[in-house]
Amino acid sequence: MGKLTAPPIDEKALSKRYRTSVSKIIRLWKSGRSDMEVASLTGLDLFTLRQIKNDIELAHRRARLEKKKEALAKNQASLNQIFLRPPL
Repeated sequence: MGKLTAPPIDEKALSKRYRTSVSKIIRLWKSGRSDMEVASLTGLDLFTLRQIKNDIELAHRRARLEKKKEALAKNQASLNQIFLRPPL
């Protein structure tokens, strides 16, 4: 199996921006807590929690898009090599 890596989310920057522990919020979501439970446990309002979730989703989306672009570029480079080879 492939190695699972953490997505490129800058938890420190998000924590500083929202003045809360984003890593704790992520752990709570991963443990199956609802947004209402996370909000009551952390003392955040639902709007701020939704903003944090949107920022995290956007970071994931950007990472997937970047990976897709890299794979496409690599594939295009290999196709160019095949077609541009001189005949033997």
